[in-house]
Amino acid sequence: MMAASSLHKHAHAPGKARALSHIWLALPIVLTVALVLSSVAIGAGDFSFAGVLAGPGSDAWNLLMVSRLPRTLALLLAGMSLAVAGLIMQMLVRNRFVEPSTAGTIESATLGVLVLALLAPDTPVFGKMLVAAGFALAGTFLFLGLLRRIPLRSPYLVPLVGLILGGVVQAVTTFFAYRYDMLQTLHAWTVGDFSGVLRGRYELLWIGAALTFAAWLAADRFTVAGMGQQFTTNLGLNYKRLTFWGLLIVACISSVVVVTAGSIPFLGLIVPNVVSMIFGDNMRRSVPWVAVLGGLFVLACDIVGRLVVFPYEIPIGTVVGSIGGALFLFLLLRGRHRGE
Repeated sequence: MMAASSLHKHAHAPGKARALSHIWLALPIVLTVALVLSSVAIGAGDFSFAGVLAGPGSDAWNLLMVSRLPRTLALLLAGMSLAVAGLIMQMLVRNRFVEPSTAGTIESATLGVLVLALLAPDTPVFGKMLVAAGFALAGTFLFLGLLRRIPLRSPYLVPLVGLILGGVVQAVTTFFAYRYDMLQTLHAWTVGDFSGVLRGRYELLWIGAALTFAAWLAADRFTVAGMGQQFTTNLGLNYKRLTFWGLLIVACISSVVVVTAGSIPFLGLIVPNVVSMIFGDNMRRSVPWVAVLGGLFVLACDIVGRLVVFPYEIPIGTVVGSIGGALFLFLLLRGRHRGE
């Protein structure tokens, strides 16, 4: 009897595992559909899905295609790409408390946009992205250079160095913005806000999606690079080249988001850490989940920001920064209690 019951349990185990995997796959789909429909429906303008069924030319259709749908897509693309950028940076730096907004990358990209606005204000959007990416890459390499020269006895010193560097770069940016009467423009870049996203003003974010896919294809190589230079070299890979391409992806994603909608802090920190708690540190397996959760998190935060003081909006950078800052402190305290 005991042997029969044991066989019965083992026979049902694969079925339970399959059911759980189906639930894990279905949950993001259900959440995505629910959040997308909510994002499209919420807004100050009159909108109804019944009006959309009237077809092209109706007011509801025009509002959907010109404003609501582009904004929703922009939120998903920005969240996906920034979350994956944070995962890449954490892997290469080998510190789970690092992401573009805690390494001076976002601040450097903002400085690049300001410099271009002062010297060549008529530069096309794609040109602004390239210049911002160059400044972001330079700021990230400066951050890595500082890490090599500072004795790091604790992992908590790494984000501290990045925050200090970001503060210095932001102070320089603020000084020049004040000097040339561009503080209001600078504020728009430093506080993420998707309220002005319309059709024709978000398509640059598809570059971030393409870079996210490239990061997934190179996930195994970035994982090896995260093991250190000696380990990577022993496997026949070029450590410096992998690091450069990984940081270039991070810089380009950061610049795309800054140019399109501004800064979204802590997103690349909290999402990879949450995924790591659930699925472990396998980067190839984690990238799709990080991308999906990042997009859904940004979309949910935007919906909260639009509902709290409806019909007015709280910028998404403020909402994500508030939630992300609290989660950042939680992760720091959690790591301290676990002796990490």
